[in-house]
Amino acid sequence: QVQLVESGGGLVQAGGSLRLSCAASGRTVSTSIMGWFRRAPGKEREMIGYIFGPGGYYVPSVKGRFTISRDNAKNTVYVQMNSLEPEDTAVYYCAVGRNIAGSITWDYWGQGTQVTVSS
Repeated sequence: QVQLVESGGGLVQAGGSLRLSCAASGRTVSTSIMGWFRRAPGKEREMIGYIFGPGGYYVPSVKGRFTISRDNAKNTVYVQMNSLEPEDTAVYYCAVGRNIAGSITWDYWGQGTQVTVSS
C-alpha cells in the first residue's frame, strides 16, 4: 500500500519561503517519479515539477524559485519554495508516477497541504 503524507504548509508573507515535505511509504522515492502539484482556488490542479533519478522538470512559473529534492534515507521528497508570491497560494500535493510509453501516469496522491501567501 502506497501512502504519501505532505506537511510544511502554512501562512507566509510575499517574498518569503517554505519547504514542503512528502513522506512516502510503500514506494521508494529514489527510484520513483515524484511530482508536486497544486490547486489554487477556482483553478484546475497543475503540476509544478517532478524529480526522477538525477533529473527533474519545473514549469516556467516556478522555475528558479522552487527546488524539488529528496532524502533517500528518510524516503521523503521536498519542495523548497522561495520568493513566494500571492499567486502561489494553493493546496499542494505530492504524487508518485510511472513512465508509460513516454508519458507519466500519476498513480498515488497525498492529502495535500495548504500554502497561503499574503501580500
